[in-house]
Amino acid sequence: MRERLPVDTRPLAADDAIPWPAARERLETPERGRTYWLATVRPDGRPHVMPLLRLWLDGAFYFITGEATRKGKDLARNPRCVIAASSHSLPALDLIVEGDARKVTDNATLHRVTDAYASTMQWELTVRDGAVFGPNAPTAGPPPYAVFALTPTTVFGLPGIAGTEEGRGTAGAFSPTRWRFSRAESNRARTG
Repeated sequence: MRERLPVDTRPLAADDAIPWPAARERLETPERGRTYWLATVRPDGRPHVMPLLRLWLDGAFYFITGEATRKGKDLARNPRCVIAASSHSLPALDLIVEGDARKVTDNATLHRVTDAYASTMQWELTVRDGAVFGPNAPTAGPPPYAVFALTPTTVFGLPGIAGTEEGRGTAGAFSPTRWRFSRAESNRARTG
């Protein structure tokens, strides 16, 4: 799959924007101890936030949840969501990814995602009849699981606070940056 590149990069506070490859590298490389938070919208408009296990593949966040969970129901009704994560690696770069999450139904993609979970997180999953099965994950609910792909429309990179308490957060710190992606390209992202 062709790499998705931002159509607009803008520094939010300083003159220098963070290069997209630096942010993408943080998305592609899971950081030990990093928690990823998914925010969805409830039917009454209130936010719902839960931690999750995620993967960055081919320019999108992939994650698994039970369709009967609150986040699964929210995404079925309204695909708009946000994934946020703080960083512990210095220099720290916190990332917020906004976009639409679509259910993945393509069998080949489902197998790629389950293989990636097995190799990066040692979570053995199987694909059967368009659904994913495996050991229960506390934040995903009980199986069967649905796989969702969050294709970014906007990503924010902010200098993290990790290290600042020891006075180490300023050397090599990142500048707040926003990257925007083509919405048309996001809508064409392959999910099945």
